[in-house]
Amino acid sequence: MSTSPDLRDASPDTSVGADVFGLAPDLRIPAFSTRDEHVPDIDEAYRFNPEVTRAILAGFVHNRRVLVQGLHGTGKSTHIEQVAARLNWPCVRVNLDGHISRFDFIGKDAVVVREGQQVTEFVEGVLPWSLQRPVALILDEYDAGRPDVMFVIQRVLERDGRLTLLDQNRVLTPHSGFRLFATSNTIGLGNLVGIYHGTQRLNHAQMDRWDIVASLNYLPAEEEERIVLAKVPSLDDERGRRAIASMVAFAGLTREGFRVGDLSTLMSPRAVISWGENVEIFGDVAHALRMTFLNKCDEQEWPIVEEYFQRCFDAALVT
Repeated sequence: MSTSPDLRDASPDTSVGADVFGLAPDLRIPAFSTRDEHVPDIDEAYRFNPEVTRAILAGFVHNRRVLVQGLHGTGKSTHIEQVAARLNWPCVRVNLDGHISRFDFIGKDAVVVREGQQVTEFVEGVLPWSLQRPVALILDEYDAGRPDVMFVIQRVLERDGRLTLLDQNRVLTPHSGFRLFATSNTIGLGNLVGIYHGTQRLNHAQMDRWDIVASLNYLPAEEEERIVLAKVPSLDDERGRRAIASMVAFAGLTREGFRVGDLSTLMSPRAVISWGENVEIFGDVAHALRMTFLNKCDEQEWPIVEEYFQRCFDAALVT
C-alpha cells in the first residue's frame, strides 16, 4: 500500500451537514478539507437510501462498525464509497474472495531491495496499513471470507480494536480516524436462496460484534429510472424515457418472480444499467435484453421472461 507522506498524521479538520446526503442539516459529520488519492470520486448520479445513509454516517461520526447487507446490485459498497467521497475520507475496498489469505490481509516477510541489497523485511498487509491511518476500510463480500481471515477481523471488531502482529511483537492501536465497514449478500446464514455460491455461514460471535447492521433494498422505480437515465444519457428523450420506464418495470417483475420462485435469477439495478448501455451498442431493446439477461437464465424460464417483456413493452421477445 502507498500513501501520501502525511496521511498517517491526518485527522478530520472540518465538517459537513447531513443535507449533503438528503438528510436533516442539523447533523454535522466530521470530514477532511482536502482530498487524498484514496478518496473515491463523487458520482453525482448516485441516490442515497436515507436509512442506510444514517447507518453509515453513524459509523463515521461515532466510530461504529457497520455491516450493509442486501441483494447484489443494490449498491452496498458504492453507498459507503459515495458517503466517504463527500467527506473527503480516504477509503480502501478489499474483496474477501477465497484467494485472500491471512498473510495477504495482515502482511508477511518479503525480499526487498534496499540500497542495492536484497533484504528480508515485513511488508504490511491492508489491515495494519489501514488501521494506522484515517481510512474507511470496506470488506466486500464479507460472507465469502476464509475462516483464517475472519478470525483476524474478529479481534479488530472489538471496541479498542487493537491488532497484535505476532511476528513483529507489535500491538497496533487504531488511528482515531480509522473506520470499518463491510458488505454482504447474506446475513451470515450462508447460501439459503441458492444464488450466492461461495458464501459461508458466519460465526455468530463475530456477527454479534457488528454495532450496526443495515439492509439495502432496491430503490423505488422512479429513483431507479433516474439513475439509469443519468448513466445512459443518450436515452434522454421521450422515446428513451419510455423505454427506461419499461425496462425498470421489467426488472421489477423479475425480482418478484425470483421472490415467489418462478425465476432462479433476477435483474439488479446494475444489470438494468448494462441493458441500457447495450441498447446504445445494439440499437434494439429486445436484442440488448437477450445479451444482458436472457442468456443468463435457464432455458426453461425463457417463456416467463418473454411474458414479462410482452407485458412491459407490448411486443414479443423472439428467442
